[in-house]
Amino acid sequence: MKKSGIAAALLGMAMLAGSSMASAQVKQVYWTTSGKFGPFPITGLIPSLPKEKMRDVTIPVSMWVIDHPKGLVVFDTGNNVAISDGADNCKKYWAAGNCDFLKPSQTRDDVIDRQLQKLGYSTDKVKVVVTSHTHLDHGGNIEMFPNAIHVLQKKELYQGWWPEKFQGRAPNGSFVVADLDNARDFNYLELDGDYDLFGDGSIMVLTTPGHTLGHQSLKLKMASGRTIIIAQDAIWMQENLDGAPAGLNYSVLDYFKSLNRLKFMRDLEGAEILMPHDQDQYAKMGARWHK
Repeated sequence: MKKSGIAAALLGMAMLAGSSMASAQVKQVYWTTSGKFGPFPITGLIPSLPKEKMRDVTIPVSMWVIDHPKGLVVFDTGNNVAISDGADNCKKYWAAGNCDFLKPSQTRDDVIDRQLQKLGYSTDKVKVVVTSHTHLDHGGNIEMFPNAIHVLQKKELYQGWWPEKFQGRAPNGSFVVADLDNARDFNYLELDGDYDLFGDGSIMVLTTPGHTLGHQSLKLKMASGRTIIIAQDAIWMQENLDGAPAGLNYSVLDYFKSLNRLKFMRDLEGAEILMPHDQDQYAKMGARWHK
């Protein structure tokens, strides 16, 4: 083959590879909530916040629906369906103290299965469920997805069953055992670190411990060219991004390491950080698709 022919063939292969890679990026991601928590004083979540920055907050309980060419992905499944529609239902499932402080507003229509229906999907069409961590407001409805591949850090799976004692080992504490008890035989991809979900760089699972031992975040490469980091509880809200540590961390040192890792990705890659419990950011960007 002549050199010009070889060059043309190589160029064609490169263009084909580039086209294939572009088509494999995330099409769109929908930001929704499993209701909201509050109102309550922000210092209940961030005790270190200076008095001059104190305010009452009503925070979203964020969940994400990710439309990828290789399959539909859900990131976090919110509060369990059992706490829907009032404090009485909440106290039958959660510890009364959690209900009284958090004041969940979740209705039945806020639950992940109904949110998927609203978008034209069903739970059985979800290929992958990624769970950031197993606290009550993030892994509450794992059991709704028996046919999905569930992606967690292996040590976080252990946390769901046997949490660090200071976070409480009561069956309905921050980790609610009933959220997981019918999901023991599900198909789990148990991770030990970062993971390229579809092998194309479009959805990267990032290990971000600190809030819990096995907390993880996501970095999305969008077909539009955007890079989106979904922090989940590695960064609750703007006050954390500004330097005030969130409460309920197993390690403040690891928490800040993870937070800084995401901040450097933002600065070096031009990424956007979306925070799960930031009421102001959700008011501007929530309840819609992002491309």
